[in-house]
Amino acid sequence: MLALTVENLSLHFGTTVILDRVSFSLEENDRLGVIGVNGCGKSSLFRLITGEQDATEGAVYISKDKTVGILRQDDAFLDFSEEDREATALEVMYHAFPHLLKAEARLSELERILHESEGNSSAVSEYTSLNERFIAEGGLEFRGRCASTLQKMGFDTEAQNRPFSSLSGGQRTRLALSRELCREPDILLLDEPTNHLDMETLVWLESYLSGYKKCLMVISHDRYFLDRVTNKTLVIENHRAKLYNGGYTKSMAQRKTDREIEERHYRNQQKEIARQEAYIAQQRAWNRERNIIAAESRLKLLDKMEKLERPEDAPKSIRMSFAYSGASGNEVMNIRDLGFSYPGSPALLSDMSFTVRRGDRLFLVGPNGCGKSTLIKLLLGKLSVCSGYIEAGYNVRIGYYDQENQNLEPSSTVLDELWNTYRQMTETEIRSTLALFRFIGDDVYKQVSELSGGERARLTLSKLILKETNLLVLDEPTNHLDVGSREALEEALEDYEGTLVTVSHDRYLIEKLATRIIDMRPASLGGGFHDISITHKGEGYTELCRERERLALLSGESSETIAETVNSGKELYLKKKKETAAERNAQKRLEKLRKEAEKIEAEIDEIDTEMSGDAAYDYVKLSELEEKKNALEERLLEIYEEI
Repeated sequence: MLALTVENLSLHFGTTVILDRVSFSLEENDRLGVIGVNGCGKSSLFRLITGEQDATEGAVYISKDKTVGILRQDDAFLDFSEEDREATALEVMYHAFPHLLKAEARLSELERILHESEGNSSAVSEYTSLNERFIAEGGLEFRGRCASTLQKMGFDTEAQNRPFSSLSGGQRTRLALSRELCREPDILLLDEPTNHLDMETLVWLESYLSGYKKCLMVISHDRYFLDRVTNKTLVIENHRAKLYNGGYTKSMAQRKTDREIEERHYRNQQKEIARQEAYIAQQRAWNRERNIIAAESRLKLLDKMEKLERPEDAPKSIRMSFAYSGASGNEVMNIRDLGFSYPGSPALLSDMSFTVRRGDRLFLVGPNGCGKSTLIKLLLGKLSVCSGYIEAGYNVRIGYYDQENQNLEPSSTVLDELWNTYRQMTETEIRSTLALFRFIGDDVYKQVSELSGGERARLTLSKLILKETNLLVLDEPTNHLDVGSREALEEALEDYEGTLVTVSHDRYLIEKLATRIIDMRPASLGGGFHDISITHKGEGYTELCRERERLALLSGESSETIAETVNSGKELYLKKKKETAAERNAQKRLEKLRKEAEKIEAEIDEIDTEMSGDAAYDYVKLSELEEKKNALEERLLEIYEEI
């Protein structure tokens, strides 16, 4: 049964087109991933569905009695009322069920009335009816479900009872997500739900959403998350949208095939048009009656041909490479007996010792609150150690990426933000750098305060690539980046000659780049860390999961979260193995088809030469050649569609 239908939906702001005639339908149990470059209109589509934005044309149809819930990207504060802002995190969860709270209060009042006057028949009738409805709607378990969901989203008992006003932006986003998950609306819209989630929470969320029995739409740039959660994909590109079956990997493979087929069909048609026009010109040049008739006949066929439009180019990906300042010493950083605690709080880090060596691709992982970002700030000297010491090695030049992009001046333009940092560069050089990150034309005059999260991330990276470094310290560098930008960053980091120290929950990034992983535990679970050396390049996350499984078995732990994390690592490994084998077989077949295509193209050229020569006057021979050519062209088109 259909839950949602979007029909010819368009959104224009003046002459600027955001979305153009977008159409798709979703069943009640569909889980749709929405992907596209930053700024392509994904969040606008959500606003059109919820009615927060009026469409220029088209319509959204939501099936009768279906409820809609939404988590907005990095704007969770808007989801909370004044009442919420005065409450604790757990009370905010309860406020998501006002009808149950109201029923609960009325039942308490009726119990008091019945206690005071036992023979009140109207109160008995109301109590019985209301209590049955309360139980049927989940009234007995909603408080427990709220607390359980919060705990799985990283809120321990202390955090659940913390005032809303004291929560960080990331905690508020997780609270808003928790509330929507508890509500279980019939149509759930999630805009970048994985931002601010650690790896453990992310694994739990994947497991929950992959079994979600209602309609789900999720905007995400986390490729692994999309593959595990979604069964359909909506690709928004050049203002239009196309629906594919399958998660990210399957849909992208199909999208690539579709694009290649569209381009080949267009090229083949253009080639055929040129061939026919050359034939017509040649027949006219001979200027005999039979040639004129042949030319006119071909011209009529050409006029009847349905001309294909040239396929639009895919949105340009960003391009980057990090400037390298030259080699540092072999020991880039020495950390010895490090201890740190915030004033009035228990120790966050204690007795921590390790060495960062030149060439390391070191990733810091662990649940939120274990001290990853704090450790980064200690390494950079932004915080002072409480005990122990941190010592930088010889000739170390550091570049830092801050996940909050706090090093940007809100009142500056994009152009000035970069130019003020690199005053020695010309405006042309600055503009050329910004163009690599898709800041083109008037985009460079936007104020930083007007930029989206993705645009801020790209601007921060544009500043970082120009700085000559041999140690990059990156705190969640892929947050807010679209898939194309993430892939460009992965390639740039892979080519970087220096050392990396990175905090990230991006499993693709960890899998591809990590040579060492420090797996940190929060103080609430005893603290400490495990230093894991990756033995096989390109299997960082897989080996992390194996090591966690080994340590869990040694310690006797039996945790659902550990099991889910391990399973996700196995899935990634098996998926990668399967994809590699399939790619190898596909390459062999493509090579065979390309050779066949070259042979057929040569045969067609020979036939064209023969048809333009003596055979042009032999209608029997011409007919045979035409038939042979048509058969060859049909086979050629089949090959083009496959390669």
